[in-house]
Amino acid sequence: MKVFNNILETIGNTPLVRINKIGKDKIKATLLAKIEYFNPGNSIKDRIGYQMVIDAEAQGLLKPGGTIIECTSGNTGMGLALAACVKGYKAIFTTTDKQSKEKIDVLRAMGAEVIVCPTNVSHDDPRSYHSVAHKLSEEVPNSYWVNQYENLSNRKAHYLTTGPEIFEQTDGKITHFISTIGTGGTMTGTSMYLKEKNPAIQTLAVDALGSILKKYKETGEKDMKEAYPYLIEGIGQDLIPGNFDFSVIDYVDQVSDKDAANMCRRLAEEEGIFTGYSGGAVMQGVLQMADRFQEGDVVVIIFHDHGSRYVGKVYNDDWMRERGFLEEEEVTAQSIVQRKKDIKDLVFVAPEEKVIDAILKMKDKSLTQLPVMENNQIIGSISESTVLNLLLENRNVREQDVKSVMGKPFPHVGWHSTSNEISKLITRDNSAVLVEKPTGELAIITEFDLIEAMA
Repeated sequence: MKVFNNILETIGNTPLVRINKIGKDKIKATLLAKIEYFNPGNSIKDRIGYQMVIDAEAQGLLKPGGTIIECTSGNTGMGLALAACVKGYKAIFTTTDKQSKEKIDVLRAMGAEVIVCPTNVSHDDPRSYHSVAHKLSEEVPNSYWVNQYENLSNRKAHYLTTGPEIFEQTDGKITHFISTIGTGGTMTGTSMYLKEKNPAIQTLAVDALGSILKKYKETGEKDMKEAYPYLIEGIGQDLIPGNFDFSVIDYVDQVSDKDAANMCRRLAEEEGIFTGYSGGAVMQGVLQMADRFQEGDVVVIIFHDHGSRYVGKVYNDDWMRERGFLEEEEVTAQSIVQRKKDIKDLVFVAPEEKVIDAILKMKDKSLTQLPVMENNQIIGSISESTVLNLLLENRNVREQDVKSVMGKPFPHVGWHSTSNEISKLITRDNSAVLVEKPTGELAIITEFDLIEAMA
C-alpha cells in the first residue's frame, strides 16, 4: 500500500504551475509558480518547521515532553504545530496583532497557545513578539525557543528540499528565482543550492515598503529611517536575521501593501491561484522587474501560502475599501446591465397589443415601463405612471391599442456610457434608457437600476 506514516512525510514536492495570463503583455519569459500551499499546513513554512524540530532533537535541544516556543507570523507556527502534534510536544507561539485572525485561529485549533503582541514596536522592545518568545523560553521548563530568524536549520530546509525540487522540476533550465524575503531562509537556502548548480541563475528578492532589507542589501547600512509599519504579512524586517546571506541574492525590489493586495485578487480571478498576501507581493515584484527577463528565460516564483488565511483581509471588500486599496469600479451601462441577472431578455410590448396586455407584462416581470417594438424597431414607450393617469381619466383605456397611448421611445446610450451620461437622460418625463449589448441585443436601464448600481 502507498501510505505515509504520518502527515510530516507529505511535506515538500509541491507542484510547479505555469502563469498563463498575468504579465504576458510585458514578459516573454516562461513564468512558473511553485505552489507551496500544497504542503499539509498550507505553506512553505512546513518545510522549516519540520527541519528545525528534527535538528533540535538531534542536538539534544528538544527533549521528550518539551515545549516548542516560537515567534511567528503564523505559517512557521503551523509547521511547528504539525511537528508538535505528531511528535508529542506542547507549543506556545507569539505573533503580532497585524496577522490575520484566520492564522491565529488555525494555530489554536492545532492545540497551540497563542500570545498576540503589538506590531508597531521595535524588535528589541520587551513587548515585541520576538522578546516575549525569548522571555518565555527562559521561564517555561523543558522548553526550546526555535528562533527561526537565527536558526540556520531554516535555510538548510530550503537548501535540502526547495532548491533541489525547483532545479529538478525545470530540468535545470531555471534562469531566475524569485521569492519574498523575511527571515531569509527561503531566499538564502534556495539560492545557495541553485547557484551551486549554476552560478548564472539570477536570484531576485521582493521586500515590503517599510522594511530595511532592500537598503541593507544595496548599502550594507541598517537604516532605521527606512523602517515603518506595513501590512503585508510574513515578509520584510526591521533587523537583519542570521539566516541571510546577501551574497547569494542578486537584487531586491520593494512592493506596496496596496499593489500586493490587489495582485492577490488578480491571481485568484485570472489564474485560479488562491494565494496569500506574500504571493501577491512576489507576483507584483515580478511585474516591476519585467525588464530583467527576456524570451527563453525560465522564471520560478514562490507562492508561500494559501488565501484562506486572508479571507478577512485582502479577499474582503470592506477591509480593502477601508484602507483605500479597492479601486471603485466606475458605474457604466455595461456594469449596470451585467448585474441585472433576473431579467436577461428585453421585455417589450407591440403597438397593436392592448394596454391591459402591457399592464399584465409589467406586473408579471415587476417592471415600471416597457419599450414599444415593431419589426425589431423601438417606436415608443409606455410606463406605469402614464397608464395610471390614463386609467384615472377613463378606465376603458385598458382595451385601447398601446400605439394610441404610447410615449416617445426611450433614448439610447452606448455600452460604455457612464452613470453621469445616463442620469442626464433619465428625467421626470423619461424613466429609462436603452443600450445595445455587444451581441446586438437591447437592454433597458431604469432609474431604479441606476440608483441600485450607485448605492
